[in-house]
This record gives sequence, structure tokens and C-alpha cells, in this order.
Amino acid sequence: MGKQYETVIGLEVHVELATKTKIFCGCSTAFGGAPNTHTCPVCMGMPGSLPVLNGKVLEYAVMVGLAANCEITRYCKFDRKNYFYPDNPQNYQISQLYLPICRDGYVEIETQDGMKRIGIHEIHMEEDAGKLIHDEWEDCTLVDYNRSGVPLIEIVSEPDMRNAQEVIAFLEKLRLLIRYLGASDCKLQEGSMRADVNLSVREAGAQTFGTRTEMKNLNSFKAIQRAIEGERERQIDLLEAGEKVMQETRRWDDAKGCSHAMRSKEDAQDYRYFPDPDLTPIRISEAWLSERRAALPEFRTEKMERFRREYKIPDYDIQIITESRHMADLFEETAAICKEPKKVSNWLMGEMLRLLKEEEKEPEDSGISPAHLAALIMMKEKGEINGTAAKEVFEAMFHTDVDPLLYVEEKGLRLAADTDALQKVLRQVLADNPGSVEDYRGGKEKALGFLVGQTMKVMKGKANPGDVNRMLRELLQR
Repeated sequence: MGKQYETVIGLEVHVELATKTKIFCGCSTAFGGAPNTHTCPVCMGMPGSLPVLNGKVLEYAVMVGLAANCEITRYCKFDRKNYFYPDNPQNYQISQLYLPICRDGYVEIETQDGMKRIGIHEIHMEEDAGKLIHDEWEDCTLVDYNRSGVPLIEIVSEPDMRNAQEVIAFLEKLRLLIRYLGASDCKLQEGSMRADVNLSVREAGAQTFGTRTEMKNLNSFKAIQRAIEGERERQIDLLEAGEKVMQETRRWDDAKGCSHAMRSKEDAQDYRYFPDPDLTPIRISEAWLSERRAALPEFRTEKMERFRREYKIPDYDIQIITESRHMADLFEETAAICKEPKKVSNWLMGEMLRLLKEEEKEPEDSGISPAHLAALIMMKEKGEINGTAAKEVFEAMFHTDVDPLLYVEEKGLRLAADTDALQKVLRQVLADNPGSVEDYRGGKEKALGFLVGQTMKVMKGKANPGDVNRMLRELLQR
């Protein structure tokens, strides 16, 4: 029997913070935009320009630290990490090495063996670099500094994870906490959450760590899972062949399903860190920290427990709705207006999830307001519109949050409430279909369905099927 191996994994997670401006200047952090348009002398690294810390960055970093059970460093500084690369305009990056803002935290994840605590070594604030664009047609490299100076936090975990499932659970838990705080949208596809994976293998039962590699270029949970499995196999194959694992940075190619070496880390690069002389140290008072602690939202676990007590809706619904704070808030505020929690939940679980999936959007991207959703639900429950019309109205609200009452009137979707007119149509339908009338009176219940269908056809769908059914039975029993 061959040797058994254990995988040891730690993560470095970069998260772009949801501030409107950059970390040390007033330039926009909006995603996209023409190259080099969200820039100024500070984020372009021009001589003589001076950085000033964006207070919202500090607030978000501390809030994430508190949510992750970290110690908050009351006195911290920024440091210069010196390296020369075209996307780094100052030729150094402002980061935190010696006194990071948060330390010694943890988050709990659910595993097959129950709850597991994953340690967080530190969280530090830093600025993002620019972006290099390789133009193969012109055979040159262009640089876009729009991203330069966008605020980041780097969350460095302890090497506490042992497989891809634990890594994904940890990232999903972090993503949920950060999104509930509103500190970032954590969109992996837009690069606002990025994870580098440090991985080593060792013989099962060994106490010392193996040689680790760092894997970059991972922009989806699927890519992370495949990269972990691929790198584990590669290292085991090397050890089985009697070769050594090199300490290096590797780039994962998801299309080819393999990684390749980028640079060796055997002699760890000396970044010549020193405290940034242009930025004053940060002193955090107990009073300010208490205010931030009091401002923490109700997170998913507590919200789920409260929803179970207060709304009596199925656990499955609660689980889906609370995956997004926006969805949970929409549910609660709508239920408070219309007093129909299960009906609200049905619309969110049905039409809302369908449209989000079809249009590849996040719940935050939908424009529906609680007042309009409640109005739609009440119209449907009162029988003023039918199910098909209600779905049409919901879709219009999803895109532009139209007023459902106005939309129904403009599109002529309201069901007819004129019972005299309906009686007249019903009598005509019975007169035109004597065979079906006889079938019904002879005990064939299906005949009633046909008569309801004929009535709805004449009314062009603008009658309440329940009313049609009831009134038809009354007429047939006379």
C-alpha cells in the first residue's frame, strides 16, 4: 500500500473595498471606464504628490476584522513595499507589514465532520496596482492605472485547511460576512475578490510542513477547486518519484487544467519595507471602536434563527433568502407591509431567482422596492389580476421598479369586476355549449373546466377564474 498524504492549505485573499474613491486620493473606484481616466498625480505616482488616507477604508477594514473575531491594532502604520514593475507607478506599494490593522481572528465553517475554526493570521490595508494589457497585435504591453490606488484588504489565513471543500467553505463564509457588511461586492469575475492558494503536502501524521507553492490567477470557486486538486497531485507525483517540491509562485491555467512556474521563491524577495514617511500613524480610540462594534449588522446565522421564530416559513426558504442581505431585507420589509411572509417568500424563491439566474445578476442589481412588491402581492391575493399578469408585472418591476398599480392600468391587465357583464357572458357560453352543460349535469366534472376555458376566452383572460368557476356552478345548479 502506498503512502498516505495530507494537504495543508492557507490563503491570501484580496478584497477590493466598496468605497467610491481610492485609498489615498479622490479618484473614482468604478469598475471599467476608458484606460487611465480614473487617475490623478497621487495614484499615478507623480513626484511631490502626497497621499491622504480615506477614512472609509479604515472603517471597512475594522468592521471586517470585528466580523472575523480579530484583535484590532489600536496603533498602526503604513509601510512601503519596494518593488519595480510597470503596473506599480511609484515603484513601491503602500501596505502594512509591521503593524497590520487586524490580527489573530477566526471564522467558523461547516465541514462533513461538523464545525471547524479557520484561523486568520492578519488583515492589512493596502493599495492595488495598475493593470498590464498585453497587445499581441502590436507586440507591446500597455498599462492602465485606473485600478492603481483602489483600496484593498488582504486577509491572510492560517494553514488550517486540508482540502478544496474547506477552502471553498472558508471563502464563501468570508464573502457572506463582507457582503453583509456592505464592505465589498466580492465579485470574483470582476476581480473584487481574489485568492492566492498556498499549498503543500506531507505524509499523513507528519508534524512538519512540506515545501509550499503559491498559486495565482484564480478567479472562480471552480478554478480554485481544480487548482487545489491539480497542485496536490503534482506535488505527490514529485515526492513519489523521489524529487523535491520547489518553493515557487505558479500560475494556474484553468483552460488547460494545469499550472506552470512563474518565479522561484527559494530566496524570498527582499522588499526592503520601511514605514511610509508621508502617512501619519493611525490611533484608534476605544470610543470609535465601540461605535463600529455597535454598527455591525445582524449576520446570517442570527438572521436565520430569528426568521424561523418570527415568520414560520420553511428552512429551505430561509436558507436561500438569507444568502444575500439585500434579499433578506427585501423579504422582511415586504412582509411587514402585506403581512403575507410565505407569499413574499414564494415570489422571491420563484420569479426573483429565475430572473437573477437568467440575467446573471446579483440580488442587489434588481430594482424591486418592498412597497411595490407588497402592492403586487395584495393585488394578486384580492383577485384583481391573474397569475400570468402578476408575473409580467413582477418582471417589469425587476428591471425598473415600476408602480404595479399604474402598470396594470396602462396595460389593461386588471380582471373584470363587473359581475352583470360576466353573468351575461356566462349565460351566452352555456347557451352555446348545451352538450357540455348536459355532460356536467350527468356527473362529468371535466365539462366544467371546458366551460371555464370558453368563458376566459370570451373575456380575453380578464376575469377571475375563481369567480367564473363559482358563478358557473351556481348557474348550472339552478
